[in-house]
Amino acid sequence: MNENKEFKPYIPAEKITPEFTVTSIIMGVILAVVFGAANAYLGLRVGMTVSASIPAAVISMGVIRVIMKKNSILESNMVQTIGSAGESLAAGAIFTMPALFLWAQEGLCDMPSLVEITLIALCGGVLGVLFMVPLRNALIVKEHATLLYPEGTACADVLLAGEEGGANASTVFAGMGFAAAFKFIVDGLKVIPADIAAAFKSFKGEIGTEVYPALLGVGYIVGPRIASFMFVGSLVGWMVIIPLICLFGPDTVMYPGTAPIAEIYANGGAAAIWSTYVKYIGAGAIATGGIISLIKSLPLIITTFRDSMKSMKNGRNTSTARTAQDLPMNFIILGIIAMVFIIWIVPAIPVNFIGALIIVIFGFFFATVSSRMVGLVGSSNNPVSGMAIATLLIATFVIKASGDTGIHGMTAAIAIGSVICIVAAIAGDTSQDLKTGYILGATPKKQQIGELIGVIASGLAIGGVLYLLNAAWGYGTAEVPAPQATLMKMIVEGIMGGKLPWTLVFVGVFLALALEILHIPVMPFAIGLYLPIYLNATIMIGGVVRWFVEKRKGVDEKTKEAQATDGTLYCAGMIAGEGLVGILLAILAVLNVSGFLDLSARGINFGNIGGIVLLILMILSLLKFSIWKKKKA
Repeated sequence: MNENKEFKPYIPAEKITPEFTVTSIIMGVILAVVFGAANAYLGLRVGMTVSASIPAAVISMGVIRVIMKKNSILESNMVQTIGSAGESLAAGAIFTMPALFLWAQEGLCDMPSLVEITLIALCGGVLGVLFMVPLRNALIVKEHATLLYPEGTACADVLLAGEEGGANASTVFAGMGFAAAFKFIVDGLKVIPADIAAAFKSFKGEIGTEVYPALLGVGYIVGPRIASFMFVGSLVGWMVIIPLICLFGPDTVMYPGTAPIAEIYANGGAAAIWSTYVKYIGAGAIATGGIISLIKSLPLIITTFRDSMKSMKNGRNTSTARTAQDLPMNFIILGIIAMVFIIWIVPAIPVNFIGALIIVIFGFFFATVSSRMVGLVGSSNNPVSGMAIATLLIATFVIKASGDTGIHGMTAAIAIGSVICIVAAIAGDTSQDLKTGYILGATPKKQQIGELIGVIASGLAIGGVLYLLNAAWGYGTAEVPAPQATLMKMIVEGIMGGKLPWTLVFVGVFLALALEILHIPVMPFAIGLYLPIYLNATIMIGGVVRWFVEKRKGVDEKTKEAQATDGTLYCAGMIAGEGLVGILLAILAVLNVSGFLDLSARGINFGNIGGIVLLILMILSLLKFSIWKKKKA
């Protein structure tokens, strides 16, 4: 406890520096919308998002320190606080809400309105921030020495090393620019195929890769270990399970297929077998992986919740110092009541009083758990998907027991799951940001207002992004497969109406259990099984590049660490750049002008050779801005 009393932030409490300024708000809002939209697109394509905190911090330093010639670390911190909220809200929203669009496509219900999507996103985001605020003094201050909040501490380190802000910001912007060009060549001009594939007709297996910079970036960021588990999951699906299905049942008509397996393969190749059968095995494995992660975390979750409540009760903040000011408790309580009232009363949100009650109970519980767990294990290991699946299971069973078994009950379950998922994601993000602020000496109250601004900005934008992507390509397609939302939809349908091919699902369940017994991480393997092999092969290539950067001989560890960080910033820029061009191409598709850019329709296409050359150029550009980057003397 003495350690915490002796802790001195970088900016002392008695010193007042620019923090909550017009510049920081405008930049933060722009980055919240940009990274929110880019991460929504990425998540709907590959089923995962990446943190926006460090890229947002680096960009803000580049603008504030280099362009505006100001030296204000707390201003830069406010930008990343607001900006990172967009990525977290998008991550929560894309997990669940596209399920509503998928049901509308099947004619089961009307399209969700922009008002419905926006209100669900805003209520979840605001509740995530408000639930976390009373925990700040207990978790961030009192346990500063024990809860490290890895991403929050790393972001503080980046801001403290702000002397290189301009150079690092240029790396992020370079990644955005190169990725935008690569993406436009592949999906705009279409002179290079998106997939480089090799099918083994006699064997019935297939392998290939996609020529997309964001996938390469994701692989580099998650590293070779996670990337390899994902790739192995795909190998098992596409080179083991698909050939076996084709071998044992060519003349069989097996649900959910409606034609003989040999005919399905003849009409669509390995991809058709995967989408008809293998993805259900992957869905069972993912759901099991999420539940396993939740069960394994239960002792930690229970002690976390108990300790948090005890700390909050005994650790009331009585200090009046600038660095100890939180939003007032009456504002927190009124805000929570208002959000719950909106969820319950507003007709646009299909949730009754029982649903609103589930949201309050599970929302506060999972926000508390999320806030503490990201402090212990980091945001990337926070079992948000497991929390969302558990909430969805319980909510669906409760709604079914109340007699609401039709599409109204299913949409209500997804709405509840959406709010809880966003609450958990935002609570974790808020905790990381407040840890950064605590180290730097930020004003917590201003950061909390910044989080709310970021949530509102991205919440108002996310509905438009979801509508745009659906209008351009439709969820469940190759462009935006929306893997998590498809999984959530399958879970709800399975409980409500038993519409799932349970044999395939249980194959996935027991495959996941076998992996767990062997101590092999279930979730990355299951995601690899659930997603097309083309995606995971490119992610694997990114992981191999990261392995090469970190394992080179004759280079000292400090240099390798700096170069790996440069590569991470470049990849974050690549992910944002591809996401933004993806949004732009969606707009062009909706306006029916994308065909004007399509050069392949005029016979200009460089084929697989062009794809291989472009993939090599992507790898070289990544190496150029990491291990070949020239440092200023």
